[in-house]
Amino acid sequence: YDAKGMLLAAVADPDPVMIFEHKLLYKMKGPVPEGYYTVPIGKADIRREGRDLTIVATSIMVQKALDAAATLEAEGIDVEVVDLRTIRPMDKQTVIDSVKKTSRLMCVYEAVKTLGIGAEVSAMIAESEAFDYLDAPIVRLGGAETPIPYNPELEKATVPQVPDIIIAARDLVKGVR
Repeated sequence: YDAKGMLLAAVADPDPVMIFEHKLLYKMKGPVPEGYYTVPIGKADIRREGRDLTIVATSIMVQKALDAAATLEAEGIDVEVVDLRTIRPMDKQTVIDSVKKTSRLMCVYEAVKTLGIGAEVSAMIAESEAFDYLDAPIVRLGGAETPIPYNPELEKATVPQVPDIIIAARDLVKGVR
């Protein structure tokens, strides 16, 4: 749904648009309407409502966050998953509103932790009214400070996986971090 709608929005946009697709997303399947539609550029999507923790993610990390949220739900931890969809422009208000609701924020991304999108989201929250709502420090769960290997098993060791998200979320909600 999003891939088609965002591509059509990019084609219709008068400004230059860059689209980055994760190779693992090509294996995913889902309903896609036949007609013409667009997904607004710069509008995040709350993929799962929650009350205990906001996870902000992009690309393949959204699915990993949703998988982690399903496991955490069985433990009584209610996770809201925000799919940024676009990095620039970033839908700041959706993230701010979510953090104000849950009082906790974790940014999950595949790139190295240093200078990643999580740093930008964290800074945005620190500079907004949502900062006063935080009950715990913001957690950034990013990739290891190393190039991502081509080998799939080695790649798994360098980027956040569902168990990593679950552990970090538990710690954040329970106040361990």
